[in-house]
Amino acid sequence: MLYLLSKLLFKFSGWTYDEKPELWEDKQVVIGFPHTTNMDGVRILALFCIYRRKLHTLVKKDLFVWPFSWFLSKFGCIPVDRSSKTNLVDQMRQEFAKRATFTLAIAPEATRNKMKEERKPIRTGFWHIAKAAGAPIILMMSDSKRKRGRILGKIFPSESLRDDLMKIKQIYADQGVDVLIGAT
Repeated sequence: MLYLLSKLLFKFSGWTYDEKPELWEDKQVVIGFPHTTNMDGVRILALFCIYRRKLHTLVKKDLFVWPFSWFLSKFGCIPVDRSSKTNLVDQMRQEFAKRATFTLAIAPEATRNKMKEERKPIRTGFWHIAKAAGAPIILMMSDSKRKRGRILGKIFPSESLRDDLMKIKQIYADQGVDVLIGAT
């Protein structure tokens, strides 16, 4: 049912999507840029229904109240307590370890604000999670100009966060997306 609803969402909204099944692994961390509207999140959920892949994402714990908690859990959302210092990387490493298949989607931009003067460097938790889990990072893009959900490539975390961030920056730059990298 969700598969059909997802296909209809793409059809009626005029959006299309890349398939590229050769890039998928049993386990991966998926990142996407730019993250400008809540519809990006809706489209990614729909897209993974079309791919027939269970998608997990991190959601602030405060939203896990009845009746929303049931829906959030059903859609693969994992509660995160942002008010306390928890070892999220280790928690996610354990999630990867206990499952045969696990896809974690993260929008690592620090803000959805499009104003350049308010932009912050991307958060790098996705890299630390992928590195700890031994999982690749799949690079996706919400291409509003072409109205297309795109898969740009896959990288395996190396020993250098900085080098990997520069690769990611270049892959997105080739598509016209500026990923702001901070000092690492």
